[in-house]
Amino acid sequence: MMNQDTICAIATAQGGAIGSIRVSGPEAIVITDSIFASAQKGKSLQTQKAYTLTFGRICNEEEVIDEVLVSLFRAPHSYTGEDSTEIACHGSSYILQQVMQLLIQKGCRSALPGEFTQRAFLNGKMDLSQAEAVADLVASSSAATHRLAMNQMRGGFSEELGALRTQLLNFTSLIELELDFSEEDVEFANREALLKLTNNIEQVITRLADSFNVGNVIKNGIPVAIIGETNAGKSTLLNVLLNEERALVSEIHGTTRDVIEDTMNLQGILFRFIDTAGIRDTRDKIESMGIERTYRKLKQAEIVLWMIDATDSQKQIEQLSAKLLPKCEGKKLIMVFNKSDLINASQKNELEHFAIENKTTHIFISAKNRENTKSLEDMLVKTANFPSVTQNDIIVTNVRHYEALTHALESIQRVKEGLHNHISSDFLSQDIRECMHYLGEITGTISNDEILGNIFSHFCIGK
Repeated sequence: MMNQDTICAIATAQGGAIGSIRVSGPEAIVITDSIFASAQKGKSLQTQKAYTLTFGRICNEEEVIDEVLVSLFRAPHSYTGEDSTEIACHGSSYILQQVMQLLIQKGCRSALPGEFTQRAFLNGKMDLSQAEAVADLVASSSAATHRLAMNQMRGGFSEELGALRTQLLNFTSLIELELDFSEEDVEFANREALLKLTNNIEQVITRLADSFNVGNVIKNGIPVAIIGETNAGKSTLLNVLLNEERALVSEIHGTTRDVIEDTMNLQGILFRFIDTAGIRDTRDKIESMGIERTYRKLKQAEIVLWMIDATDSQKQIEQLSAKLLPKCEGKKLIMVFNKSDLINASQKNELEHFAIENKTTHIFISAKNRENTKSLEDMLVKTANFPSVTQNDIIVTNVRHYEALTHALESIQRVKEGLHNHISSDFLSQDIRECMHYLGEITGTISNDEILGNIFSHFCIGK
């Protein structure tokens, strides 16, 4: 691919001591050199070797904007595969904007979101799944998401898909060769070997597609619904877990009327906490809508924290047991007896007996006083029972990849069925090519402008 535009963008967040501006395109070095004065007189960026740093000043005619370091990369050995420079200056937003204005005046244009990575893909520096992993790496918020993004960016996922496509291509070539000799009734492709291959490919694709359930949780967090009656301490607990005043807390019943969600990293695992409206009988239309949302979120949750006010536990248990326990079947339920600092040992024993009787994990806390909340965090991690993830694990986290894999799986299953039914070679070839098509969609071997535009529009500017 040959891009005629030279693009530039601020690549660092505001507020840091150092700011970075990236420039890429056929005129990247010339344009950067036109606003740069090396500390060594007469030294031009255009004569510098690749992978060098040059100290100097960015100037607007006679006015010095800043003292900077310029990194220089020459095509094709750069992130984008084009001539590129990176200007490291002080992190002042005024300085960064001044440098950007100078670059644009000299012929650059502002980069679109994800345009640097899009150029890297179009110039063959990475495939599409690796490009998407760049965005996942930037957004990674836990050790697990970081490891998976790194593996995908290094090409682990692509290599596995590439191996499958190569095997399918070899066989479909032989099958299509048979069509040229259809009158001679010759078989070039061994049907037993093809059946063995389809079984193997079906297993691999199934494994990858099934991994999406784990991958989706790793990427978006394990959903944890905090449910219970009004004033049981749900919002207080959410604020304690997140260590910020995320939800309003009041003695007035029904304060939380909508769902509040936020994520937190606990011991390398991302949890998505969902504070819900308190469940009670009410005639308030808005509160009733909030309670209805509570039940919907309960269905989505993997872990449920049933908050029970220990000082009024008998009433809450009697009113909610019949409603909640059936809805929590198949989920990991933890009974959280809040305000436990206000009850005696006898009351505590009764509650403990109730939890044991229902074979439910339980814990006594005081959210207001932050008592035993650390133990609750440990219990959440243990209850999640999350598999350890290494950089070598291939786990699908992208819904686009998952959809393509499900279509590829359907195609290879048709090939397998066709082999059992001895269908003609042309139909076999069509299904094999369809499977290859969907595998190719993941890596970008087969793509269209609409898909590319949608993917890269979600990137941050400067990446």
